[in-house]
Amino acid sequence: MTYPTALTTVIENPKLRLLNKIKAGQYPLMTFVAIPSVRHAQIVGLTGLDGIILDCEHGHIGDDSMHNSVAAIASLGVSPIIRIRGPAHDIIKHALDTGAHGIMVPQINNAEEAKQIVQSAKFPPQGARGQGSAFPVIGHGLTTPEYMKSANETILTMIQIETRAGVENVDAICAVPGVDLVFVGPNDLAQSLLGYVPARGHEPDFTAAVDKIIAAARKHGKWVGRMVNDGASAKQSRERYDLVAITGDTKAIQNWYTEELAIARS
Repeated sequence: MTYPTALTTVIENPKLRLLNKIKAGQYPLMTFVAIPSVRHAQIVGLTGLDGIILDCEHGHIGDDSMHNSVAAIASLGVSPIIRIRGPAHDIIKHALDTGAHGIMVPQINNAEEAKQIVQSAKFPPQGARGQGSAFPVIGHGLTTPEYMKSANETILTMIQIETRAGVENVDAICAVPGVDLVFVGPNDLAQSLLGYVPARGHEPDFTAAVDKIIAAARKHGKWVGRMVNDGASAKQSRERYDLVAITGDTKAIQNWYTEELAIARS
């Protein structure tokens, strides 16, 4: 069965900033947020980012904060994405019911896992997602009937390749219909391949794995992204990636204070 996805949709919704920018080839910029606060999400959302990834895998974000932060981010015209803690059907359904503009699923190892994610993220007939929440339409600025008609082809389904098995199976993973974007998780990938983090960036096994991921994504017409540490790295990565996430809130706060305190005490 073939059907429109975020990669091919012709639906235009001005609320979906991240999707609109990536489709236009405008290299959207994101960051990870791990701190559970609506005000914190708003402050980060006012910086000019195109998307904010609420880190429900490694962050301190529960259900209340997830719902509240998605609403706050979307209200600012920024796209909320949820990195869920795993590929289970109920977790995917619950995350999308917040009104998120997409999900990011960590540590995908094979095509079967990718297919199950797509099944859970799509309403019938493409998938098995259930409808019943009044909340998801808010983040998309639509009525429920409009959302039901558009969600399958406007919600971004992102999967992370960050294990040796994921790299070995990346061609089959990228071939799965409904997977919109593959996202390189450099730290976990380095740990899996090299036994340490972070990668220095020039190790042959690491660079070969990244090259293989990008090649598979391009072969199957998928978008590709990764996490980078700073703006300079984001600028450099523009030639190879469709989007990047520039570090995360906790590291950004720590790095700023560390650097400024060092200057103040010098």
